[in-house]
Amino acid sequence: MDKEQEKLVISQLVFELTVTGGDSTDLDNLLDRLFTFLQGYRDIPVESRGAILLLNPRGKYFQVAQFGMLPPWESTLDWSRLRISKAMAGRCHTQLFSWRTGLGSEVIHSRLLLLPLLIDGRLIGYVTLFVPLDYVLSGVYEDFFSDLARALSGLVQRTLSIETVRIRELELEEARADAIRTLGVASEYRDNVTGWHIMRMTNYAQSIAKFMGMSDEQRELLYIAAPMHDVGKIGIADAVLLKPGKLTDEEYEVMKTHANIGVTILEGKDELIKAARDIAGSHHERWDGQGYPNGLAGEEIPLLARICAVADVFDALTSTRPYKEPWTVEQAHEWMMSEAGKHFDPAVVQAFDASMPEILRIRELYRDDIIDPKQVLTLPPIRRRVNEWVPWDDSLSVGIDVIDEHHRYLFDLINDLYQVVIRKRGAREVARLIKSLDAYAKIHFRAEEQMMNHYSYSGVDRQMHQHHAFEEKVAEFYEELHANPLVAQFDVLSYLRDWLLHHIRVEDAQLVELTHS
Repeated sequence: MDKEQEKLVISQLVFELTVTGGDSTDLDNLLDRLFTFLQGYRDIPVESRGAILLLNPRGKYFQVAQFGMLPPWESTLDWSRLRISKAMAGRCHTQLFSWRTGLGSEVIHSRLLLLPLLIDGRLIGYVTLFVPLDYVLSGVYEDFFSDLARALSGLVQRTLSIETVRIRELELEEARADAIRTLGVASEYRDNVTGWHIMRMTNYAQSIAKFMGMSDEQRELLYIAAPMHDVGKIGIADAVLLKPGKLTDEEYEVMKTHANIGVTILEGKDELIKAARDIAGSHHERWDGQGYPNGLAGEEIPLLARICAVADVFDALTSTRPYKEPWTVEQAHEWMMSEAGKHFDPAVVQAFDASMPEILRIRELYRDDIIDPKQVLTLPPIRRRVNEWVPWDDSLSVGIDVIDEHHRYLFDLINDLYQVVIRKRGAREVARLIKSLDAYAKIHFRAEEQMMNHYSYSGVDRQMHQHHAFEEKVAEFYEELHANPLVAQFDVLSYLRDWLLHHIRVEDAQLVELTHS
């Protein structure tokens, strides 16, 4: 192949990859197109397998795309063993690479052709091509592969740029949502209810919405807007809002004005503001038209408000308040079911009933009181997913039911993150799930630490140190998504699985001593 042919082949390759790729960030597709072209040239002895390796900030290579190879979550191939000399870094070259296919198995030797990926002169990784063991990269083809490496670097850079923009878009949305949540937090501090009520009610509503078949977008909107349901209580006088006993008729009329106050506070045309306004203004309406503030009936009541009404009332009934004792779950469930078609939308009540296993789990995860290490949970079984990446088994139990349930939920979040990565849903979804996992981990850690302090557990300081180190590490991964959104998602998956399994088996397993105190 002469120089002109080389340029023509590379130009054609780049054009095809750019056109067929569109705004896709699927690097597997990039490799597929690359190998389709390379296999058309018999004088280039490249095997039908290869990968894209990208560096994390700690100098470790991660496989982020592959062709004719197992993905990293299924493969035993350890790219962290790849060592490249300073003299060859950033240059096209071949290198012998050896690994074991499994524990105790024979060593496999391969020769790699490494094409450097450079952005602004900085090495970010390599495209690895497998070639025959005796292959020697001649001067003629070194120029060809160097040009090819530059073209691939540009295409990978485009992918990184697209993903980075999507993360920035998510952050803008999160900033807007945080501003709205701040109002919800302000209302919490003025009320007798706890912040856990807000968390429970919001997650109950999410579970109900899921069983109603609502879209991910609508459920996300609900999750952000639901904490605003009582924002209008900011405008209620302390003498009424904080009264420990039953309200008089006049005081109750004052309290009812919080719905209209919420509507006034949440003025605006933004979709998120509108959803929060609908919930704040209508979650005390009744299906039969006997509610307030406007006496709406049936489907006149916004759907999100109908869902929040069920979630809010159930949590209020089953929670302790200064003016009442909690109902049992059975009593509250029976009453909620009896109010279908009267107080509540029958379809929402039906979904509430179907989601009870999840709701009861949420109730234990976001509890007001200190965890009792001797408490035995009798939760209904939740259907477990098959072929989970990090499966839960009884050997991971620490002997404290509530803590075990916290851990199962963390496993669920890690498995959700894994599904997002393998289904190539993008760094935006990865970022969203990392934030969710980080938020719940903090809730779990603080509840665990509160229990340890209450029962004078000797290892509490060590546990707190490890918890804070974990939180810092997750925050670090979230920041890395901005620098390299492709490699960070693989990096964080490995860390989360390894850290949680080790922490449960080594540290949390010792908590069993609290059950003997």
